[in-house]
Amino acid sequence: MLAKDLITDEIPPLKTSDTGSMAMNWMDEFKVSHLPIVHNEEYLGLISDTDILDLNITNDPLGTHKLSLIRPFVAENQHLYEVIKLISNMKLTVLPVLDKNLHYLGLIPLTNLLQQFGSLAAINEPGGIIVLEMNVYDYSLTQIAQIVEGNDGKVLSCYITSPADSTKMEVTLKVNREDVSRILQTFYRYNYNVKASFHQSRFQDDMKNRFDSFMNYINM
Repeated sequence: MLAKDLITDEIPPLKTSDTGSMAMNWMDEFKVSHLPIVHNEEYLGLISDTDILDLNITNDPLGTHKLSLIRPFVAENQHLYEVIKLISNMKLTVLPVLDKNLHYLGLIPLTNLLQQFGSLAAINEPGGIIVLEMNVYDYSLTQIAQIVEGNDGKVLSCYITSPADSTKMEVTLKVNREDVSRILQTFYRYNYNVKASFHQSRFQDDMKNRFDSFMNYINM
């Protein structure tokens, strides 16, 4: 999935003639903390609610002030993972998308990004979850997939987490089998450290509750 596929038309950009109070009202309406400022398709940068309050420009047009705007963006053909990395590293609530001529195309809100990532991670697909812990140098996705497939299963999604300055990593697998007992037995036989496992019903309820809580937090 590419950045251009994640653009929403629901949140308009600000113009230089818009006031700070209008920007604050839009941020409140769309449940975001940033909005892009665009002038004739030229992306000028992102302004945040903190910027507006700190500069006390609520009643003035944005263009009448010399603003020190950050200018993060992604190109329209960049991958979803690159979008996630930038929006996470910079702690943004929206991320503008530009074409090859650096013209503004639209923006990607954090809420849309989370929903799309949920689909990509196969959260709603039936199956079970297995969490493995191993040394970084022992990781082999080929071997892990062979163990799952050798027990008539398929890996639907896989993601890796590794603490900083650690030689350990966790591999979280979503597989298409609700009963993962045979798969677990094989992992044990090959001396894998199975840190946790979840049946589909338990996992779905847990993930749904976490996702709903997070979405409610964003929309407060």
